[in-house]
Amino acid sequence: MGYKITIVGLGAGDIDQLPLGVYKQLKKESSVFLRTKEHPVVRQLEEEGVSFISFDSVYEQHDQFEQVYEEIVERLLKKAKEEDILYAVPGHPLVAEKTVQLLLERGKDADVDVVIGGGQSFLDSLFAALKIDPVEGFQFLDGTDLHRDDIHVRGHIIIGQVYDSFVASDVKLTLMEKYPDDYPIYIVQAAGSSEEKIAKVPLYQLDHEISSVNNLTSIYVPPVKDDFVYREFSSLREIIRILRGPNGCPWDKKQTHQSLKKYLIEECYELLSAIDHDDIDNMIEELGDVLLQVMLHSQIGEDEGLFSIEDVLESISRKMVHRHPHVFGDETAKTAEEVVKKWEAIKQSEKGRSAKGGGILDEIEKGLPAVIRAYEIQKKAAKTGFDWEKADEAAQKVEEEWREFLDEVKSGDKKKQVDELGDVLFALINTARFFSIHPEEALAQANDKFIRRFSYVEQKVKESGQSFQDFSLTELDRFWNEAKEKGL
Repeated sequence: MGYKITIVGLGAGDIDQLPLGVYKQLKKESSVFLRTKEHPVVRQLEEEGVSFISFDSVYEQHDQFEQVYEEIVERLLKKAKEEDILYAVPGHPLVAEKTVQLLLERGKDADVDVVIGGGQSFLDSLFAALKIDPVEGFQFLDGTDLHRDDIHVRGHIIIGQVYDSFVASDVKLTLMEKYPDDYPIYIVQAAGSSEEKIAKVPLYQLDHEISSVNNLTSIYVPPVKDDFVYREFSSLREIIRILRGPNGCPWDKKQTHQSLKKYLIEECYELLSAIDHDDIDNMIEELGDVLLQVMLHSQIGEDEGLFSIEDVLESISRKMVHRHPHVFGDETAKTAEEVVKKWEAIKQSEKGRSAKGGGILDEIEKGLPAVIRAYEIQKKAAKTGFDWEKADEAAQKVEEEWREFLDEVKSGDKKKQVDELGDVLFALINTARFFSIHPEEALAQANDKFIRRFSYVEQKVKESGQSFQDFSLTELDRFWNEAKEKGL
């Protein structure tokens, strides 16, 4: 092994807080390498005759922190080829110090021994300044790499690496995805030192209130303790667990996968209705109802020791990654048609149909509503080439099946009438497919249209003070035509 890099921490505040061993090391060295001189201890040590070589100029040469860290590490490893060196960083070397992690990773390959010489983390001073107990649960997050889904609003959150107003602005925008705009947060600067400052501000003012931002600036976000926690996925899971628990709701506790089937179908159709009406508030509500069904089924699975919501999430996540190799892998797909083709090929390989010896149409679920199932059957068959070439041919088939149905109406054979009417509906669905019209959507629109026009007829009957029986079909039909003319 070659020479050695010893890394020490300058602590969070004044020189009096430095561990004695670290202080002695700094005093005996003729020169010490610093990531940055922007620290209260550095000025105090300089007054005692300690000289430093800082990398502050490197920050000015690069736009990205990653590039800064890379160059610092490269320079340190190069210098360590010549002699043992002492490298000092703010706080503790192993707390929020990317250069230290890079040195530990690359030291061995560079034949350099990297030793952690100790220090005091700024977290201790920060906890003391804010008077919070970390045992209640806290997160320490990087302001330069902050992601919404990493934030747990029920615990104390400390965000470090808020080097400048640009980072502060990014932090603010990310936090506003999770918290109300006026949520109270704290800006903490130089915690534990004589320069300590703490400012409480509403979240939306974060980047406006910060002044003289540096590497000693942190943001503290207190835990959320009101109804706002309802925005968290974990809250919904806990609610469902309680409802199904020993002291929960009698109705929820007695439900099974089978008993909930009808509710899942109902909620899906109510969601489709909200989408058709472009009713955003109702969409939010109905999506929640669909999610509720997913959570109930998952909780039942967990209660029975069979599966949990994590298994559901893992299953769909793996599927999405596996079926999108053009996004998560090396393959390419430039059009939606290419994507669908790849999707179907991957789907078939996953199901292993040929290995099981099943037929092409065996994959279609038998529990689907008849209209949707007919549509899926026709799509599957068409992919094999078993299909009409033109829409006209599909439409002619509808006419043919209709004539056959009318023939059976004349014959009076009920069984054959049902059979032929089924053929008519099947042929109509097939024609809809040729025109890229989903029959379920078309029928849903027809249902809504009928309801609107019938409601108009009903209103007219009520306005007359009479009953439906007092009107002839011709008179009622006149109301119906009025509704059509009004665009209902």
